[in-house]
Amino acid sequence: MQAMQTIAPLRSVATPRIIPSGKGCGAEVTGVDLAALDPVTVATLQQAVLEHLVIVVRDQPISDPQLLALGRTFGELEPPGMSIIGKPYIDEYPDILVISNLMANGQPMGNLGAGEAIWHTDMSYRPNPCTIAILHALEVPPAGGNTYFANQYLAYETLPAGLKAKLDGLELIHDETYNSGGQLRKGFKEITDPRQAPGAHHKIFRTHPVTGRKALYLGRRRNAYILGLPLEESEQLLDQLWAHASRPEFVWGHEWRVGDTLIWDNRSLIHRRDPFDASERRMMHRVQIRGEATR
Repeated sequence: MQAMQTIAPLRSVATPRIIPSGKGCGAEVTGVDLAALDPVTVATLQQAVLEHLVIVVRDQPISDPQLLALGRTFGELEPPGMSIIGKPYIDEYPDILVISNLMANGQPMGNLGAGEAIWHTDMSYRPNPCTIAILHALEVPPAGGNTYFANQYLAYETLPAGLKAKLDGLELIHDETYNSGGQLRKGFKEITDPRQAPGAHHKIFRTHPVTGRKALYLGRRRNAYILGLPLEESEQLLDQLWAHASRPEFVWGHEWRVGDTLIWDNRSLIHRRDPFDASERRMMHRVQIRGEATR
């Protein structure tokens, strides 16, 4: 008598779902597998980022090669900015930037440490800032270290008409000397006059190349300067703009869990990080997509 053949059960295929945060930006994406990037998953993630500016996929630990593969679905990878040790943190994967407070043999294992990372836009000190950034959590502290995003489309759209007219077409120096944690980049000297700061010049209002929408584009506050204005006037206007850009109604915050992956559109957001207990461990790996000229 012939043995009965066992039929393997069909694999359950989840349906991608996008769950808006209900805040000024942000959404969670479920029903996708970041380790198996099929066309539906890729299209879902790309569209969700355009619509919600920043998205999270939770509780999916991925390897460094898988993180790099995820990044490439959004475009060409771009090497990160200069680390505070002057070379890549992971020799095997130089396109990955490590964000961490950990030390090994007296050397930092990553950028930013445990302190606050002030509101900023990534890589704006370059002529072609990165377009998309992806951050994956390997270790997280029990408290603190949360990340917040503010919608700069809304910041632009809600500016007073008179201020828009005054700033339209003006450019801003985006300082390169310090990172968002206040750490002096290797090879740079301290700057005391923002008018002398090294870094790219970008228009204060940026037009997104895909959506066509305008966004406030400030980069980071330290050593910024509005070209052509007296320094005192520039300082006053920038203080006013930063207070507006980070208004609570524009903001969504993410509380990290191990295995979380955040993907955001660097062209239309600013973001920051809470400080955390320096004795606790935090380890994140990050990739970014090659930039484009601002307009």
